[in-house]
Amino acid sequence: MELGLVGLGKMGGNMRTRLREAGHTVVGFDFNPDVTDVPTLEALVEALPAPRVVWVMVPAGDPTRKTVEALADLLGEGDLVVDGGNSKYTDDQAHAELLAERGIGFVDCGVSGGVWGLQNGYALMCGGSPDDVAKVQPAFDALKPADGGFVHAGSKPGAGHFAKMVHNGIEYAMMQAYAEGWELLEAVDLVEDVPAVFDSWRTGTVIRSWLLDLLVNALEEDTHLEKLRGYADDSGEGRWTVEAAIEHAVPMHVIASSLFARFTSRQEDSPAMKAIAAMRNQFGGHAVHAGPPAGGDAG
Repeated sequence: MELGLVGLGKMGGNMRTRLREAGHTVVGFDFNPDVTDVPTLEALVEALPAPRVVWVMVPAGDPTRKTVEALADLLGEGDLVVDGGNSKYTDDQAHAELLAERGIGFVDCGVSGGVWGLQNGYALMCGGSPDDVAKVQPAFDALKPADGGFVHAGSKPGAGHFAKMVHNGIEYAMMQAYAEGWELLEAVDLVEDVPAVFDSWRTGTVIRSWLLDLLVNALEEDTHLEKLRGYADDSGEGRWTVEAAIEHAVPMHVIASSLFARFTSRQEDSPAMKAIAAMRNQFGGHAVHAGPPAGGDAG
């Protein structure tokens, strides 16, 4: 298929490559002149045959909102917009309504896989009408892993991003559990090789996971995580998950606690947060904060 891709950063750029390797034609636009295929969003739309499919991979909030509004003016009836960023599910509902007024379809798609998606494939959680999802299915099939990794979460706008939001909330909790276990092992004088303990858990145990693999990778590079400051950002989806739990009266003790732990990391140099920061950097290429130099403050 032929499609446009707006946003060619860490995720979007690799997605363009994976789609092209699968034989699809991708016209990419980005404000970075070093990576863009066309100079403007208008040029991207003009380069695509009708009916057009344009996939948006830009930061959530205003950047996505402005991009969707611009596409609403540039696209026509029968065209389709896919929001593959980390938008809040309530934004999807507003975007779907705006585009529907012009006869333009909309699919929201939560994408997981980080910087490893090019090699391993991306987990995709989408929302939208079956007909609209079918129009993008060839791209979904190219982006997902060979086995599984794709779900049409629901026909209402926002279903995909809601599923991805809960996924990220669970991710918060899993990382927090690994990080607290690492901190306790580091604190006692009984265990002599903490990285080896974590490595041993990667096979045959009920807590094995890709996140555990990534933490072992980080510990191999920095045994005591001394190069990192115990500070971890949050992307917003953990907050939205807790907000949705409150709205629907769903108990969410562990995920809420893991979100608050990240807030704690901004008040002091938490050892557990070094592990969180290391794992986020491993799977998503997220920025890390270096430790302070001797006698100085962290930069």
